[in-house]
Amino acid sequence: MSLPIDLIDRLKNAGIPLAEHEPMSRRTTFGIGGEALLLRPADREQLQTAVSLCRAAGQPPFILGRGSNLLVSDAGIARPVLQLGQGFAAVTREGNSLRCGAGASLISICRAAAENALSGIEWAYGIPGSLGGGVYMNAGAYGGELRDVLTEVTFLDEAGEYCTLPVGELALSYRHSIFEERDCVIVEAVLALTPAEEPAIRAAMEDYMSRRREKQPLEYGSAGSTFKRPMGNYASALVDQCGLKGLAVGGAEVSRKHAGFIINRGGATAADVKKLIAEVQRVVREKTGYTLECEIKFVE
Repeated sequence: MSLPIDLIDRLKNAGIPLAEHEPMSRRTTFGIGGEALLLRPADREQLQTAVSLCRAAGQPPFILGRGSNLLVSDAGIARPVLQLGQGFAAVTREGNSLRCGAGASLISICRAAAENALSGIEWAYGIPGSLGGGVYMNAGAYGGELRDVLTEVTFLDEAGEYCTLPVGELALSYRHSIFEERDCVIVEAVLALTPAEEPAIRAAMEDYMSRRREKQPLEYGSAGSTFKRPMGNYASALVDQCGLKGLAVGGAEVSRKHAGFIINRGGATAADVKKLIAEVQRVVREKTGYTLECEIKFVE
């Protein structure tokens, strides 16, 4: 990490909470990654200030959710990393909708929905990411996607102003949103849900969680599903078909429990994971003709 000293001084003088040498291995579900300057603005005013100072210094920040879909370089991240503070984690009911801060975890939103007897987000119970990260990639599982329940998203735009767009203007598709092409910070979203019986909602949530525990290697660090679903097939089925379960490079391994996951079985580096991903892609392409596209985002 090498950033202008005057930028760090300006951020400190503005009262932005920060950590100068934060190991990203502590901030990602993979448990991998070098150091970065971590900014954790507590409210919208601090967020505007932090982003403005970074952009003015030619160091636009990398926006970090809960680090569940990332592989961070062993050398760390060269620009400031911004993670929304606790002030962006509120979840409040508005009729049959939930207004949620982008820093709220998907798990906490599922629990809030259950407490308010609102259904439609049960499938997300157990996903370790934040709502902001989920909106960014239109997260989904078990046949559900965030675009099914989103009504609007509020974000800090490229000009440093807060804007709100309806779901129809977010270009949501499979693991994609308009935010992947823009330099914005998602701060809030509204989810439209459906009234239902709380016991039934909680039963569905526990069913999804049980399925995850049974089929996914939750006992190891990972970034979730490694590859996107290819047209006409499933990534995990192709990896399994090629006999790649258990294939390892250093501390990284194709999970023996679920071929769609690459896990950190202990001491894995980002270089290990990247080499393993490349080998899996090569073998699958040669044996099946399918080209597997990574769902994991690489950051350095």
